Amino acid sequence: MTAQGLIEGALHRQATTVGGDASGVLRVIDLHKSYPTRFGDKQVLKGVDLELRRGERLGILGRNGAGKSTLIRLISGAEKPTSGKIERTMSVSWPLAFGGAFQVMLTGVDNIRFISRIYNQDFERNLAFVEEFAELGPYLREPVRSYSSGMRARLAFAISMIIEFDCFLIDEIASVGDARFHERCNHELFEKRGDRAMVIISHDAAYVRDNCNRWAILHEGEFVSYDDFEVAYSIFKDLIGWKPPVGWSPHEPTTA
Repeated sequence: MTAQGLIEGALHRQATTVGGDASGVLRVIDLHKSYPTRFGDKQVLKGVDLELRRGERLGILGRNGAGKSTLIRLISGAEKPTSGKIERTMSVSWPLAFGGAFQVMLTGVDNIRFISRIYNQDFERNLAFVEEFAELGPYLREPVRSYSSGMRARLAFAISMIIEFDCFLIDEIASVGDARFHERCNHELFEKRGDRAMVIISHDAAYVRDNCNRWAILHEGEFVSYDDFEVAYSIFKDLIGWKPPVGWSPHEPTTA
């Protein structure tokens, strides 16, 4: 099955569980993921285990290529694991700001109509929200294939907010748009939906510290959880050999 087909399948599956009860859980059990390369299989994830409930916001620290985005895609259903399993008894979003589920030949409006129909949502209400939030103007009525990556991310985030998922997957949303757009995203996520479960990955350590209440490190395929950010961040810096720049304050995490 293609990645597009997997994403669409995940959308249909999640549509049946949106609005689940507060006892729902996301459970990842002994998850492994490998990709074939010219030099043999590359193992990206090695026996990942995690459990997440509503109200818990898990921030994952890891260097580029550690497998953070891969884990997010697996949790969303956009990819299949090599082995292990993912149990979802709450609805889980696609990765916020990820436009992979869009039909690029359709307009932004038509994509909103498509997703509204899958989730049995009011199309006109959803369209009004996306128009106001994404601020794409007339481009909303143009084919998505003509959008820049930033425009697709704005559309994807706005559409994510029209579906009331129990768990949101957030992959580098801080890199989308300007400071004003970041503030609006944070308001929608952490104020309006502060009772939801979230999985957050970002290279901005302060963002992860401030918006999460659980943390983990993903390093060389292995996933380790921590209850204290300062402990997790200190270990993470040691693992990657990070050294502070001149003038760095030890009280303010920086991008790592």
